[in-house]
Amino acid sequence: MKKATTTTVKSKNGSKEGGSPSQLIDARIKELGDWRGETLARVRNLIKQADPEVVEEWKWRGVPVWEHDGIICTGETYKNVVKMTFAKGASLEDPSGLFNSSLEGNTRRAIDIHEGDKINEAALKALIRAAVELNRSQKKPKKG
Repeated sequence: MKKATTTTVKSKNGSKEGGSPSQLIDARIKELGDWRGETLARVRNLIKQADPEVVEEWKWRGVPVWEHDGIICTGETYKNVVKMTFAKGASLEDPSGLFNSSLEGNTRRAIDIHEGDKINEAALKALIRAAVELNRSQKKPKKG
């Protein structure tokens, strides 16, 4: 499992914030302070339930990322939506029809969660586990 790194980012007011990716995600959830923060926290919890070995990262100047043998998904927050983008979503079976955004791409698929939307927790956990299994199956063996 990867070791957590410490990242420094600038907040909206220009001050530097540092900490582990998990601490930065905690800060983002607190900073949002509305339904988006609650939704991001809930999604994060479901990801951790589905894959207790998940590694949290903070990339691309402030995007929460969950990895296990590669990127599983990101958790971006916008004014009207919390977007979970699955890095290899186009290769995943989605029998519950969770993917509702970025459907035309060849690689990624996303789930846009709007205020008041209900999350199908069992289906989301199954999708996360499928993404982990796909990452594992495509992992290149270490040379040595």
